[in-house]
Amino acid sequence: MDAEKAKLELVVGMFVLIGLISLAYLSVKLGKLEVIGGHRYEVTAEFTSATGLKAGASIEIAGVEVGRVKSIALKEDRAAVVLAIRDGIALFDDSIASIKTRGIIGDKFVSLSTGGGGEPLRPGGRIRDTESGLDIEELVELEV
Repeated sequence: MDAEKAKLELVVGMFVLIGLISLAYLSVKLGKLEVIGGHRYEVTAEFTSATGLKAGASIEIAGVEVGRVKSIALKEDRAAVVLAIRDGIALFDDSIASIKTRGIIGDKFVSLSTGGGGEPLRPGGRIRDTESGLDIEELVELEV
């Protein structure tokens, strides 16, 4: 009888352990957290408006995710956005950063055009050319 009880407890314990490991894996994947690796460098872009953009938003080049928005702060009368770009992605000083919307009412993200005619952008550098996102509320107000 004791052997059967011990076997049952072992099976239940293994099931709970597998469940906890699965939950941790899903939390990391769905939360888009990076636990291992993820070497990145930071550059800054200043926008006239960063409405709807949040820290953690994706940064894409040609539809491929290459980084995440690290932080957004007010610098004088502009929004200073710190972009964490994956190592190995080359940006140039003539790059363009644009705030885009995924779908009609989707999440905001930063789309980069890498440039290529200028000098390479170094870590801590600044993207000079920016395009703020389209604010749907402002468009609706103009029509009324």
